[in-house]
Amino acid sequence: MFGKFYIPHPALQEFVLDIGTVDITLPEEIEQVTTPYPPTPHQSLMFYGDDRISTQKADWDHFELQPPVLIVGPQYTRVNILVTRRLKVVRVDFRPGGLHRLLGIPMSILFDDSFNAYDIFGPEMQLINEQLLNTADDEVRKSIVEGFLLAKRKQLKLSCPFDAAIRVLIQTGGNISMEQLASLACLSPRQLDRKCMERIGMLPKVFARIVRFSKAYRLKEANLNLSWTAIAHEAGYFDQTHFIRDFKEFAGVTPRIIEKAILETPFQMQADLLV
Repeated sequence: MFGKFYIPHPALQEFVLDIGTVDITLPEEIEQVTTPYPPTPHQSLMFYGDDRISTQKADWDHFELQPPVLIVGPQYTRVNILVTRRLKVVRVDFRPGGLHRLLGIPMSILFDDSFNAYDIFGPEMQLINEQLLNTADDEVRKSIVEGFLLAKRKQLKLSCPFDAAIRVLIQTGGNISMEQLASLACLSPRQLDRKCMERIGMLPKVFARIVRFSKAYRLKEANLNLSWTAIAHEAGYFDQTHFIRDFKEFAGVTPRIIEKAILETPFQMQADLLV
């Protein structure tokens, strides 16, 4: 992997999973690289600065240049990421429900899309980005973003039992019954659905499938020689039918086709992600 992941300040850990820094320059003979990026359980804040990426959704015939600071909502479908010359980013991955607590809006509004953070945070975000552009030190970059989040902490929406329950779902790799999850969240099944749409942006069964799929995909990126059969077992799939179904839905292709795309890119973007 080509980045560092930092445990956030203790005051942030209830809603921020990690703060990561990445800085990679492509070899001189390679001008651009396209890499697949299927959905993960994360909702994130990405600071690209001058090294902006372009993305392509499955039904697009073009790549679209992304803004300097990007809010990534609940992911459902794969995007392809185009990197030109250099990838330099500070990323904040929120705990499930953490971005909702920060922004105070239903995550269903952000479903399967990304947004210009300037439009949501205003001039304040532009100032943070300018500070990041003025330093190359990863520790300083992390501290700048951490300071921004600490200042925002006072506006957080309150935590609730659902937030703790959804962490259990993550810990089990998505392999928990909805009845157990509702009990842990102190909610009825219908209330669980509504709360999950508000705080995560999708129904809990769908989120559990994405958690399980993401584990399988990240296992492959981190262990290219590991067989899909072994990965399916490790990720908690009980049969190949469900395994292939999830890959077709979330990666857009079968496991063997996505494996070819992984092998053709010079770096794996999800291999070391914390979940």
